Amino acid sequence: MPVIFQKIDKIRPAYDMTYRAVLFLCKLLLVVDILITSMAVAGRYISFIPDPAWSEEVVLTCMSYMAVLSAALAIRRGAHIRMTAFDRYLPPKLVRSLDIIADLAVLVLAVIMITVGWKYATGIGSKGTYVSMPKVSRFWMYFPVPLAGVAMLVFEVEALYNHVKSFFVKEGME
Repeated sequence: MPVIFQKIDKIRPAYDMTYRAVLFLCKLLLVVDILITSMAVAGRYISFIPDPAWSEEVVLTCMSYMAVLSAALAIRRGAHIRMTAFDRYLPPKLVRSLDIIADLAVLVLAVIMITVGWKYATGIGSKGTYVSMPKVSRFWMYFPVPLAGVAMLVFEVEALYNHVKSFFVKEGME
């Protein structure tokens, strides 16, 4: 294996750590979602359990974080829906080239998510507040988009590197 790939492969633990951090955040958000939803539903039928007015907005915000962050996680695992029906009929180098083109398109999307998402979060988001929580900025409602863009960028750089590396390193020679 060429020396450049050996050196770049040494940062793989950083990708692993980022993946685990985003996965942990998604799990934490899911637990929070379940707890708040359970409390809100129980509060409607059991008189001594409170049904806070803010529960619906917080649950929806947590769900938006989970949706976009889990999509970023799918990039690392290669679990996104993609068209592979013709891959077995095409030459392997063409398939890898098409994978690189797809990686570049997703990389552009990640950069757009970061820049436009940050603009919305700091622009529109910072000007408003949640209806049921007037002291909390709507920034947090828009922030999942640039946050997921950063995660997508990290995981897509790794995917792009792996696809480029596959042109120079045969499988099993790593």
